[in-house]
Amino acid sequence: MSNVTKKLEQLNTLIELSSLINSTLDPGEVSKRAVEAAVRLLDAEAGSLILIDQDSEDLFFEVALGDKGAIVKEIRLKKGQGIAGWVAEKGEPLIVQHVQSDPRFFKLADEQSKFTTRDMVCVPVKSKDKILGVLQAINKQNGVFDDQDKDALIALANQVAIAIENANLYQELKDAFYGTAEALAETIEIRDPYTGGHTKRVMNYCLMIGKSIGLSEKELEDLRLAAILHDVGKLGVRDDILLKEGRLNSDEIEKMVMHAKFGAEILGHIKQLKDVIPGVRSHHERIDGKGYPDNLKNGDIPIMARIIAVADTFDAMTTARPYGKARSFEAALKELKIKAGIQFDKDIVDAFITLYEEKGLTY
Repeated sequence: MSNVTKKLEQLNTLIELSSLINSTLDPGEVSKRAVEAAVRLLDAEAGSLILIDQDSEDLFFEVALGDKGAIVKEIRLKKGQGIAGWVAEKGEPLIVQHVQSDPRFFKLADEQSKFTTRDMVCVPVKSKDKILGVLQAINKQNGVFDDQDKDALIALANQVAIAIENANLYQELKDAFYGTAEALAETIEIRDPYTGGHTKRVMNYCLMIGKSIGLSEKELEDLRLAAILHDVGKLGVRDDILLKEGRLNSDEIEKMVMHAKFGAEILGHIKQLKDVIPGVRSHHERIDGKGYPDNLKNGDIPIMARIIAVADTFDAMTTARPYGKARSFEAALKELKIKAGIQFDKDIVDAFITLYEEKGLTY
């Protein structure tokens, strides 16, 4: 293959792979695609993305592809240690044709993985002047690594750096958003001392159920937020009702049940939460249609709401309140089972009971 032909092929592949890498904002997926791209672009046997821990400045294998990748991922390097550490410290790319005889080579990686590193290209992953880590391709399948390979990997690493930074920024924004949502939920718990920890427990129960019944990542994210915010409408309920010691009368119950509708209205002002609102509005609906606020029945009740209903009720039953003692987990699960198919979705209740029997509802 001529140099021109090789360069054109690598350029076309690079454009395709760069688009693929930048099509996700999930940090783990960005890293995985980056290494897969490096291996494919340079026709290598294996590859890895090694990132710098910003606290300790150690290097760790974020992704390592190849037969021994899982073993290699357990290794950490000091900055300057090994060929990857040298590249991270100096910020310069390297082609090493005879790795085993290079004094910078960190032999422990091969010894632990029983893998033989013959040659490699290792380049820094930089964002502006900051080195995030290194990207490396190992063992050329046909021929030897050359300057074209190095240049192609540098171009890929530049795209990877942008994708990593974007993914990290997105994750920071998402964490801040979840933190804000949790802080909002905690304002409810501050008003009502008897519900301390309720939101977190309900969220964890919901996620356990959601994972066990096979919800997608997007559905789990929506479920997590809906569980965190399911009682946000209680901000619209007066303290004399919300904090009343003892049972509510019919007029007070009528005002209390409005919290589901209030919650949906509060969140309705945030367009990014449109997929979360059904779980908040409908978490007090019942399978038999006797719930509120819309008297929905069976499958008309959103799956998020059916999950929250089970988790919310279970936590309420197992938490001491002014008007009643906490029930045991076994007694609460028995009550859920009695009302399965009437108040609660039977499949959700069955999944929750199975979780308790197999894992003890630990999270």
